[in-house]
Amino acid sequence: MLDLRWKHCAVARAGRPSLRFAALAVSALMLSGCGGGSMFGGTQASQDSPSLSSRFSQLFGSNSQPATTAVTAPTPSSEPSLPTCPAVTIRSGASTYAVGAPGKEATGNDLRYQATIVRTARDCTLNDGQVTARIGIEGRVIVGPAGAPASVEVPLRIAVVQSGVGEEKTIFTKAYRTTVTMQGDSTMSFSLVAEDVVYPAPSAAVGDSYVFYIGFDPQALRPEPRRRSHRKR
Repeated sequence: MLDLRWKHCAVARAGRPSLRFAALAVSALMLSGCGGGSMFGGTQASQDSPSLSSRFSQLFGSNSQPATTAVTAPTPSSEPSLPTCPAVTIRSGASTYAVGAPGKEATGNDLRYQATIVRTARDCTLNDGQVTARIGIEGRVIVGPAGAPASVEVPLRIAVVQSGVGEEKTIFTKAYRTTVTMQGDSTMSFSLVAEDVVYPAPSAAVGDSYVFYIGFDPQALRPEPRRRSHRKR
């Protein structure tokens, strides 16, 4: 198996390092240190908690960077025959998630809380023509004038998109949720890691057009529609 891993965090679409060979044992060790729902073992922590950033760096390397919605040209791959691990970009219009008091807009004194994304990370593994990616998201929930509830649900979406001139092709998309326990008027941090982002490895010709899009998606909080049961005749 080829274990092609990055220790670089994604910021916009800048810095697309090529997939690099690494030992299988190293791959297993890195993946074993990460839980399915939260890479930190919990979904809340103090804004100034040193463990939050240190654990993020331990899992995804020390080169993690702030999240941004800016898009820049990708760095050419040093291994043209291998696909790249796409950079992480916050989808335009999905960089914040604000919730207002019941029946009110999330503005001014009616704002209960607002969530933002502050840092992202990713790494990729190539095996049998499939790319398995880990996408890490770190953010914070700020309490508004109307006061936040005891716990809040943060809805997120991760997508793998092939960008083109005037068009986009969605390769993978999935909604995620993480719960944050609030503490009075304190700003609380949250984190989530998705380890189930799997898609067919693109050819070297189109690999640089792939991007990991992330953002808040309120639709993720809506219950899935019930499937109609077919009665036997």
